[in-house]
Amino acid sequence: MVGTLVNAASIIVGSVMGTFLKIGIPERIKSTVMHAISLSVLIIGLDSALKFKNLLLVIISLVIGGVLGELIDIEKKLNDFGNMLERRLAKGDGSKISEGFVTASLVYCIGAMAIVGALKDGLQGDHSILFAKSILDGISSIIFSSTLGIGVMLSSISVCAYQGAITLCASMLQSILTSNVIADMSAVGGVLIIGISLNMLNITKIKIGNLLPCIFIPIIYESMLKIF
Repeated sequence: MVGTLVNAASIIVGSVMGTFLKIGIPERIKSTVMHAISLSVLIIGLDSALKFKNLLLVIISLVIGGVLGELIDIEKKLNDFGNMLERRLAKGDGSKISEGFVTASLVYCIGAMAIVGALKDGLQGDHSILFAKSILDGISSIIFSSTLGIGVMLSSISVCAYQGAITLCASMLQSILTSNVIADMSAVGGVLIIGISLNMLNITKIKIGNLLPCIFIPIIYESMLKIF
């Protein structure tokens, strides 16, 4: 898990730097930077969403995952977690921490680099992809945390849990995580990232947290195909 640990550390360091950078920046500049970041996130989402291999599976994943997420009410749990952290770490509205946490977690965890890099780390001890990802995530975390705050740093926990689980289970997941499955997982994640960018731009308010289970439906679908 060396690659994943380095990745998480890069996010923490970048977030600390970004948090300090935002001190003293005028509100109008923060607003413009936030819009720029939101548009960048939109591009990231579009890039992933359009690389699907099975469009029907992507649509079904969004529907089924959305139903599961609403039943569990993940969004509320994330907001409660953010409110709890806000009470302990700062003053004000806890939703800001939740926004930073969810936004950064999705951007850093969803994508081919996260999945393939973690697989290579576990199967071959090859950390090169995750090291490259660490550089990208470290730089972007500076930008994200300068507007979204400390919640971005907490996404390092998501990265450790998500990529670490793939690394530790690499031998079992290798046959399931085919190139098509990875592409469809990334596509579903890309759609969620587009939703995040729309939320950041205050165009709408999509419960992204309740859509998180969508990402894993392609894995379940592939597993069922192999069983039946």
